[in-house]
Amino acid sequence: MSDALDQTGRDELAAAGWTVGTASAQKTFTFKNFIEAFGWMTSVAIVAEKLNHHPEWSNVYKTVDVTLTTHDTGGLTELDLKLARKMDALAG
Repeated sequence: MSDALDQTGRDELAAAGWTVGTASAQKTFTFKNFIEAFGWMTSVAIVAEKLNHHPEWSNVYKTVDVTLTTHDTGGLTELDLKLARKMDALAG
């Protein structure tokens, strides 16, 4: 299990454009087209599997809506921050 996310981590997410709530963080990623969106999701899926931490997400055409939370703890943890950093980096 991962440690609860501290205020510094929450601030980092917010500064990167994530909407940070008490138990989750959300962000919408928009790409040029469906192929780019799906390619990004595939890249994120590989990272998520390695971290054994999976996002809640939905995809419509070129838009991917993401929610991060750690269900085991009922809130945000360091795993969410790690995955968010990778998602942002892969999105460019």
